[in-house]
Amino acid sequence: MTSLGQLAQSHATNTIDLAKATVVVRSGKLAPAEQTAARVLVEEVRKRTGLKWPVSTVWPASGVVIALSSGGGDSTWPKALARREGTNLPESKPEGFRLAVEGAGTPSTIVWIQGADSRGALFGVGQLLRSLNWGKGSAVIPGDLDIATSPALPIRGHQLGYRHTANSYDGWDDKQFEQHIRELALFGANSIEGIPFQDTRKSPHMPMTRDVMNRKFSEICARYEMDYWIWSPADFDLKDTAKRSEHLAKHEALFRDCPRFDAVFFPGGDPGDNAPELVMLYLEDLSKLMARYHPHAKIWLSMQGFEKPQVDYVHNWINEKMPDWLGGLVAGPSSPPIPSTRARLPQKYGLRDYPDITHTVRCQFPVAWWDPAFHLTLGRESVNPRPVFYKAVQDFFGHYTSGFISYSDGVHDDVNKAVWSRLGWQPDATPREILLDYTRCFFGSVVAESAADGILALEKNWEGPLADNGGVEATLALWQRLERQSPGLRGNWRWQLCLLRAYYDAHTRQRLVYETDLERKANAILAASPTLGASGTMDAALAVLQQATNNPIHKEWRARIGQLCADLFKSIKLQTSVPQYQASGFERGAVLDFVDHPLNNRWWLEDEFARIRKLSADADKLKALELIRTWETPEQGSFYDEVGNIAKSPHVIRGEGVNTDPMMEKNPNPGYWWWDDGSSRKRLSWQTSMDWPLGLKYHHLDPLATYRVRLTGYGQAKLRANGQLLVPTKEAKHEIGEFKEFRVPAELIKDGKLVLTFDLPTDEAHLNWRQQSRVSEVWLLKE
Repeated sequence: MTSLGQLAQSHATNTIDLAKATVVVRSGKLAPAEQTAARVLVEEVRKRTGLKWPVSTVWPASGVVIALSSGGGDSTWPKALARREGTNLPESKPEGFRLAVEGAGTPSTIVWIQGADSRGALFGVGQLLRSLNWGKGSAVIPGDLDIATSPALPIRGHQLGYRHTANSYDGWDDKQFEQHIRELALFGANSIEGIPFQDTRKSPHMPMTRDVMNRKFSEICARYEMDYWIWSPADFDLKDTAKRSEHLAKHEALFRDCPRFDAVFFPGGDPGDNAPELVMLYLEDLSKLMARYHPHAKIWLSMQGFEKPQVDYVHNWINEKMPDWLGGLVAGPSSPPIPSTRARLPQKYGLRDYPDITHTVRCQFPVAWWDPAFHLTLGRESVNPRPVFYKAVQDFFGHYTSGFISYSDGVHDDVNKAVWSRLGWQPDATPREILLDYTRCFFGSVVAESAADGILALEKNWEGPLADNGGVEATLALWQRLERQSPGLRGNWRWQLCLLRAYYDAHTRQRLVYETDLERKANAILAASPTLGASGTMDAALAVLQQATNNPIHKEWRARIGQLCADLFKSIKLQTSVPQYQASGFERGAVLDFVDHPLNNRWWLEDEFARIRKLSADADKLKALELIRTWETPEQGSFYDEVGNIAKSPHVIRGEGVNTDPMMEKNPNPGYWWWDDGSSRKRLSWQTSMDWPLGLKYHHLDPLATYRVRLTGYGQAKLRANGQLLVPTKEAKHEIGEFKEFRVPAELIKDGKLVLTFDLPTDEAHLNWRQQSRVSEVWLLKE
């Protein structure tokens, strides 16, 4: 048996030339997926190679044959695939298949694709296409290829919302959706989730109405025998009988219109804020309507945002009623923990994961300790391949679940979809093995190895302080070499996504280094304020800061980023700008609108200088400028931490890594604030925060000195020094940017060591997370 990881290692001398192959299929009426499998195979090979494989129900007299079937094959064929010995073989399980070469090197070579069922035949075609070494006019596979496999998880899918919120899907027609759904199936996905009703805003990109597209989704899923789900919240009060009836009527019309329908996913929250008593009654009524048209379809419920009494109510209700219409529960962002949910749920019901694979910040799986420069520019919905991280997530939670349907709002997370799909099928696949399948399938075998490594490098770009990550430019150099080597891939949208990230990351790093140095020079100028005067030094400092716009660096990279964004809008309708490409919002993938966002405090300094100029006393002006100058560089023996900035938090205590703590429960992750549509002029350090860090640790303090702690952040702060609760000099709640200070008793630092920790506020559970207390900066100031 050839494992998936061995495909790339097969020697060129042991290959089968498929250039003149004939695809043989069974005669008679075939199941939809088996019919579709043959069409997918010949169409995808033709797109890649130009080869036109004939499809026949008659076995040819000579030449290479690709025999495609499900079940036991075709008794009229002159040959049959020999069964392997043993029981419970993967190729006999639901959706399983065997892909095997027989008679390699002989005139009667056969490539068998035999599915356990019609879906298995389709997935076998996907395996062949992922195994194919192809180029223009050529298609070869390893001569010793023999793969028998079946999926580990029964639910493997992705949400494709045809709504204005999405950053690309709303610009597609049904043909584009079918192509994308087909490509998801090639990697093992068997479920598609639409969003038929939520977000009623009209998109300027939609080529057809949502009602028509909802039916098209169902028709596509019927042809591919993929499960068709919908995500349908009740973002209104279920006690409103008129709206409740209207919502049920919309669903009934959809059920009636869809030739295939398998499941409703009802999120209990996010959005929606209804009591579970109302939710369960509503779902009972919904199930009755659904059963009229699709008697085997199920309803699934998430408990997102539910408090313990609400969670208990749902579990008690399920245990008491045990309804047949319920498929199971869904674990999404802000849901109860997956392990405890599975433990409480009766075995007859499934537990589906709903992982957010589309966002990078303010989400279920934020990038761990992401450099703030990326938050300011790439933002929440950028091109985000994270194969190594999501492998860790799936390893951690996958065995508790029946599978997943991911949350996606665009093509920017395409690599993540492939990774989740393959891990749902084969959990022990490595990220690089999956990426080799991905790059071989979509980019070709010539660049597959380097492109797979290039995608892994893109994930590495986001690790650690950006200014210290010299590998970012090496990643760009790799992709530039591939770009020169592969002009034929210029119009490939997946290729364009990788190039965009490579150029964007390198451009951002170089700007960060450049603009950080400009701010350092501006602060140095402020040191001359006592002799040159406040007004003159502010003018000189601003002139230095304005070099970022007057004399920008790497203009050629900036131009390439703009061109790639234009190319992506043309190729796949990716909307990287609100004004240029009508993205639904600045937080929705509009990376082009932030490519020049300041990476130093230029905007804040402009505003501060304007405020300082209005002060009447020169002494007050000089004092304010000195505070700015020494903000991050206090006097010798004092220390500064921007607690949420990986590059400026040397004293912050960190916990476990994401490999053992993917939810970052034992290693608090920074938060990044989104103000003024991403164009806040506040000091950058106030736009990051933590609530709360594990602590801050200091060594080699002067035991004879006096120290005080200064904080910025928001709300209250209960600070301890070496375990002793400190009293603030002012008790008032502090606003963003205001200082709060504490004196450190001298006896606490006799050994020169100090650990600062925070007590969690006990009276904020009822507050929205935006109103809860947090800390942004910590100074330990020697007096």
